[in-house]
Amino acid sequence: MARTLLDALLDRIPKATAQTPVPFASRAQTLSGGLFGSNRTAEGQMRAMSSVGTLFAIVDRTSNATALVDWKLYRKAKSGRDEDRIEVTTHAALNLWNKPNQFMPRQEFVEAQQQHFDLTGEAWWIIARHPGVTIPLELWPVRPDRMTPVADRDTFLKGYIYTSPDGEQIPLELDEVIQLRRPNPLDPYRGLSPVLSILPDLDTSRYAAEWSRAFFLNSAQPGGIIEVPVHLQDREWDEMRERWAEQHKGVANAHKVAIIEHGAKWSDRTISQRDMQFVELRGATRDAVREAYGISKTALGDFEDINRATALAAKSWFAEQQTIPRLERIKAALNHELLPMFGATAAGLEFDYENPTPPDPETEAQTLTARAEAAAALRTAGWEPAGILSAVGLPDIPYTGAPASAPAAAAAWSESVAGLLDGDFENAQRWVVVAKDDDDTCEPCRENNGRTYKNRAQAWKDYPGGSGYIHCVGAEYGNECRCRVVKRGRKGEGE
Repeated sequence: MARTLLDALLDRIPKATAQTPVPFASRAQTLSGGLFGSNRTAEGQMRAMSSVGTLFAIVDRTSNATALVDWKLYRKAKSGRDEDRIEVTTHAALNLWNKPNQFMPRQEFVEAQQQHFDLTGEAWWIIARHPGVTIPLELWPVRPDRMTPVADRDTFLKGYIYTSPDGEQIPLELDEVIQLRRPNPLDPYRGLSPVLSILPDLDTSRYAAEWSRAFFLNSAQPGGIIEVPVHLQDREWDEMRERWAEQHKGVANAHKVAIIEHGAKWSDRTISQRDMQFVELRGATRDAVREAYGISKTALGDFEDINRATALAAKSWFAEQQTIPRLERIKAALNHELLPMFGATAAGLEFDYENPTPPDPETEAQTLTARAEAAAALRTAGWEPAGILSAVGLPDIPYTGAPASAPAAAAAWSESVAGLLDGDFENAQRWVVVAKDDDDTCEPCRENNGRTYKNRAQAWKDYPGGSGYIHCVGAEYGNECRCRVVKRGRKGEGE
């Protein structure tokens, strides 16, 4: 008797956990009492994107916004603060994420998998490796309808089965697949799609569009009914039908005057109120689709009654409520599933995305003013200037110690604030790392070269006394640390 595919998969699992093979559907029903593993039509959910314009606009907007965000790889800081992390610019995991496979860059990969997620509640990444190589070499987004989890009573999940386009079923191990899913309250193995909650609305929208199309393309009535008082022979009936279609069928012939022979009577037919409600019906369907995805009209390009302030607020809302949650799900998959596959070389590393929320100039100006007022209050209370700016989050500014006259102080304040608002935070007085790059320079020092610190206190945490990076590993090879921190002026030059 031929062995089943699940038999072959169970043979690849350690014998201590292998059980009598049971088909996936039966095993899922056993675990859930019949609630798990419900029948899903993921293919139909994906096809819905091309059949309803509102759904297409939503998925296209969310997937594009998610794909356009840039990513970086960092080495975690001992302090646990994001601002103290060190960016890693060279690593196999970073190379893989920037170019998941030879046919698509990261942007296309993220957009494709995000379309799957938004339509079906699931996104699947298949990990490809070369024989004898343990680290991932390629990532591929695959259709959710082609993936089947293999449940297990003891280990919960034993593996996956991928069904290829030609019907071949390929068993996959746990470390060959990464699944992103929106939790499904009825099925812990599969995701939950917003499309499922609006299937009747999507069907209604499609049927309404088809009805409207059929009315213009296929209707042979200019707005009424022909009544013939006598029975027509087949030849007469066919002739009348053909002549009527020739003269009135189609958009170009709509509402032409009808000429009727042989005592036929014309009965006028007006469009009923029910027919007129099709337009309102399609509008209600659009609202239902937007509601399921939590998308506002503004996010889809409806800019009625909008000004600059509300437009900026809408962009911030979309980034915070739509893009960031999607990025966080991808970030969790990268840091907790993909990075560990690179072994010790990925220890202490983490992926993070650039914040997609647009800056708010008014809020930034208010924050800067509040910090400046707090610094002035602390100085009046007698605190030392050297620690005040760091305490309130402002960059180092030269302090002469001599009080300026009121007009001079006001002019200096205006110039300082103007420079900061123009983006001179980076060019204000700060401390910068300068490394001597040669064969004896270790990798941590080389990666930290050029990093800036807001003040000396922060710089000296990493470089006690101004030199000797605390993460330097050169001493292990008998070399002295090759970098130090120096103060730089407003234009960036070291002092």
